[in-house]
Amino acid sequence: MGQYFDNDDLKSSRQKHEIELLGNKFSFYTDNGVFSKRHLDYGTRLLLESIPLNNIGDKVLDMGCGYGIIGIVIGKLMDVHVDMVDVNRRALHLAKMNAKENNLDNVNIFESDCYSQIKDKYSTIISNPPIRAGKKVVYEMLLGAKQHLCDNGQLFLVVRKEQGAKSLIFDLKKEYNVEVLKRSKGFFVIKCIL
Repeated sequence: MGQYFDNDDLKSSRQKHEIELLGNKFSFYTDNGVFSKRHLDYGTRLLLESIPLNNIGDKVLDMGCGYGIIGIVIGKLMDVHVDMVDVNRRALHLAKMNAKENNLDNVNIFESDCYSQIKDKYSTIISNPPIRAGKKVVYEMLLGAKQHLCDNGQLFLVVRKEQGAKSLIFDLKKEYNVEVLKRSKGFFVIKCIL
């Protein structure tokens, strides 16, 4: 976990990947110290394929953006403003490179420890939360979204069954109206509405 959040000294081994998603081609640079550096992980793909993109509103936050897949895909496919945040500086650097690589200028990428630097409200917040960071961090990301969603705002996330999906859904139902949009290969795509 330490390397994920503080990897300035971690040896770099940057790679470029071509990804086809939602009928479009994207290029992404990855590196050591970021989640899913070898390929697009199944959970993120399932999340993006399950979200009703036509109903995400006009301002989206990619919480825990990593090297930028979620925010960049949404920013590229939809005419919306996207903010992308992470605490991992290497991931943020890659996300900025990847926004340029995919000719994207409607995204704003910056460092934020959960919502510490977030001032705006969003129609949609999307996250593939860093489960390995621990329950405290994950719950801060997901329950903290309430303070940063517009009226009728929505939160979309993906989590695996063996990583506590059912207990997380139980806890989310205390704060949101919750719907499981998709289940596949042990992954749950979850929609939460205020």
